[in-house]
Amino acid sequence: MQLQKTLDAIQSNSLSIEIFGLGYVGFPLAVRLASVGLKVIGIDINSQRIHRLQNNVLMDSELHLKNEFLQAVKNRNLQLANSPSRSDNPKIGIICVPTPIPDEYTKSSVFVKDAIENFLGTSKEGDLIVIESSIEISTTEEMQKIIESKGFKVGYDYGLCFCPERIDPQNKKWTLENIPRVIYCSDDISFKIVQKIYSHVNNANLLRVNLPKIAEVVKSFENAYRLVNISLVNELAILCDKLGINVKDVIDAASTKPFGFTPFYPGAGAGGHCIPKDPRFLLESAKKFDAKFTTIENALNVNSQMSFYISNSIDETVKKLNLAKSVLVCSLTYKADVEDMRDSPGFKIINELKIKGFKVFAYDPFFKLELVDKYLKENNMKELNFEQKNNLSDESLRGVSCLCIVQHHTQIKSRLEEVYEKSLVPFIYDCQGKLKENQKSKTVLDSLGN
Repeated sequence: MQLQKTLDAIQSNSLSIEIFGLGYVGFPLAVRLASVGLKVIGIDINSQRIHRLQNNVLMDSELHLKNEFLQAVKNRNLQLANSPSRSDNPKIGIICVPTPIPDEYTKSSVFVKDAIENFLGTSKEGDLIVIESSIEISTTEEMQKIIESKGFKVGYDYGLCFCPERIDPQNKKWTLENIPRVIYCSDDISFKIVQKIYSHVNNANLLRVNLPKIAEVVKSFENAYRLVNISLVNELAILCDKLGINVKDVIDAASTKPFGFTPFYPGAGAGGHCIPKDPRFLLESAKKFDAKFTTIENALNVNSQMSFYISNSIDETVKKLNLAKSVLVCSLTYKADVEDMRDSPGFKIINELKIKGFKVFAYDPFFKLELVDKYLKENNMKELNFEQKNNLSDESLRGVSCLCIVQHHTQIKSRLEEVYEKSLVPFIYDCQGKLKENQKSKTVLDSLGN
């Protein structure tokens, strides 16, 4: 059996691992596996990304991996390429490419399909594919058909697994190395192969399920759970705002219940690559059976309305205080301390403020002018509709009536506190309510649900 030869190849380290997609999932995985001596080829169709990595240029969020990365490249355990290559040795392809929200023109599996077809172009019997990308339900079965159309028999002479990523960027407690994983495998030998590989990732802490659809629904449901609870607490924050009470007081008091309650805190809405997207896969699946998933539909609607509520609150307060319509939106990433600006609530708030006639400035320490086209595409924008600020200096804040804080990046935490304490702007709207009340300050502090 060809797959048995692949299992044996792990022992002799004559196995080649090709990782497709060197983003926030694929790059740390490639570095991790290469660092333990496995032969890894990191593949990305973005030639600029490969060029930067070949010149040892990492993103800020990857700098903690730089020493391991450089050593892996030096030892030739990690190579970088735009496409896969042929090898006489068994190969494993790990798919970590992004999946877009499906629409009438594009299927969510478009990049996964391309990556798998690229791998199959240089593949042979005994090879194995692991999909880590978040995918729509039934995609694994669709990929099996593509593999078998090339003459392979999945589960006999070819392996197919789905092991959805579980990464929470900047989470110091739960990392790539200790997060348990769910996995579907086409056969027992493929599972043993993946156990050997992932013993170097998370100590092979893998929960095997017997159907690909189970693993696919698990991934979408995990993020649906977060979306629903984030939307729930944001609606609670809006109600508390109208009641004149602090939503954090409510949540903190409810958190004393030792069972049946997990605290979520309000913000500008869920953004990024997973939470607003993956639950839609459940919706798409339900539609195929003429069914509804009303809870998710409502949560998505609440999430989309948060930018309108925040911008409307800012507009009303500015009018009440008789201030000029000049606002600086602080932080454009979807989450604190990450560089990712995909589907960011900050951009949505800017759009709403522009509609209301505000002069809008924006600042984020992670914002890079050379990536503007990428940011525009990720947020469905044709052009930047704000003036970029390079810092939060006194000069940059001059003439700004309102500072809208969307995310609290660690590197600007002390400066934000200083801006508030010294009343450097007349009005601060804190979307997460993290700035504390200060009776000495003349600044008007308004927070979501506060």
